[in-house]
Amino acid sequence: MGPNEKKLAALEQKLADLGIQKKDLEEKFIKASGRGGQKVNKSSSAVFIRHKKTGLSVKVGKHRSLHLNRFLALRALAEKIEAMQSGTDTARQEHIKKIRRQKQRRRQKTRKKLASPRDATDE
Repeated sequence: MGPNEKKLAALEQKLADLGIQKKDLEEKFIKASGRGGQKVNKSSSAVFIRHKKTGLSVKVGKHRSLHLNRFLALRALAEKIEAMQSGTDTARQEHIKKIRRQKQRRRQKTRKKLASPRDATDE
């Protein structure tokens, strides 16, 4: 089961707005990893798409459906290209940066605690 017609039309429009043409895309269908059992082991339902002009690539094998994985890969690639053209980060990149900042704050707090002398009342 794949995406509905509205979502497909919206994706096609987004690709057209970004100037991405089907001839500029290189698609490969490969075996997915993870859950799915025999279905995943026998069928090539994961999608790898590379945009030849920019060199950006995306691999999606999240679902058992080839059509849904293809749709998700095209959407992810469009977001990557849009972010590259506008100079902003994608939502995933923003999330990664947020996690890094949080970890950095925690490390600094821990270092500060370890560096400060303990109270003499502990004896």
